[in-house]
Amino acid sequence: MTKLYQRTVAKAITATGIGLHSGQKVTLTLAPAEPDTGVVFERTDLGAAVPMAAELVQDTMMSSNLVLGDTRIGTVEHLLSAIAAYGLDNLIIQVDAPEIPIMDGSAAPFLYLIDQAGIVEQDKPKKFIKIISPIEVNDGDKWARLEPYDDGFLMDFEIDFNHAAIAATEQTIQLDFNTANFALEVGQARTFGFLKDIEYLQKNNLALGGSLDNAVVLDEDSVVNQDGLRYPNEFVRHKMLDAVGDLFVIGHPLLAKFSAYKSGHALNNALIRAVLADKSCYEIVTFYDKELCPIDYVEAV
Repeated sequence: MTKLYQRTVAKAITATGIGLHSGQKVTLTLAPAEPDTGVVFERTDLGAAVPMAAELVQDTMMSSNLVLGDTRIGTVEHLLSAIAAYGLDNLIIQVDAPEIPIMDGSAAPFLYLIDQAGIVEQDKPKKFIKIISPIEVNDGDKWARLEPYDDGFLMDFEIDFNHAAIAATEQTIQLDFNTANFALEVGQARTFGFLKDIEYLQKNNLALGGSLDNAVVLDEDSVVNQDGLRYPNEFVRHKMLDAVGDLFVIGHPLLAKFSAYKSGHALNNALIRAVLADKSCYEIVTFYDKELCPIDYVEAV
């Protein structure tokens, strides 16, 4: 019998990029952490740390942002989705600016960084949050739901954008979550935005670092990017990618079925907070036999 252990990166690895909303240059380092540490963000320019926690997601305007006192870690969702995909439990994330770099607008560069760093198992059992009764949150016609599911983490997502280029694509997707499926089916899907909104966003200090190199940009009726889309339905796939990262702030991998309609960062976080507020809807479980774990994570080195 092989136990299922907690995981961290084998060595520290560093990359640089630009913050999507701040436009600032950012140096990012992913470093190993001790068992039961969880995911912790460190602002090296401030000497301050912010743990990953649902209640610290205080700002969901265009991205998920952790705020603790005067310390802010912005746009965490793409990196967190890659961390979730590799099943990492413990990690120190160091940045020297208020925002995680946007890289190419997807999770693919972060998947690459983790792959290059390698993964090691640690001598503590891996914990999961298993949903045992349904829970749902709503905002007008938007909704997000978690319900019991015995075969891992199944995700259903539907968007509904009144834009010709988006409406011309499939706006629903289902993902049987594991390392390989995430990387192949949603990991390369980029964030997207609209030309008509850029002036407003930049006046409000948002999207200052946005460009055709790190986002899919749409004009009134089409995709502006010369190379087009990476997936025929890249828009809904990116919303799924966001949801993976948004839900991971609960602190442990989920065993559940997730369904959502027009959900975004705020509603995804509201769902996680609703789960944590109702201890009757979930339990913490471990798998002392790795073969019994319903989520297939890539093997550690």
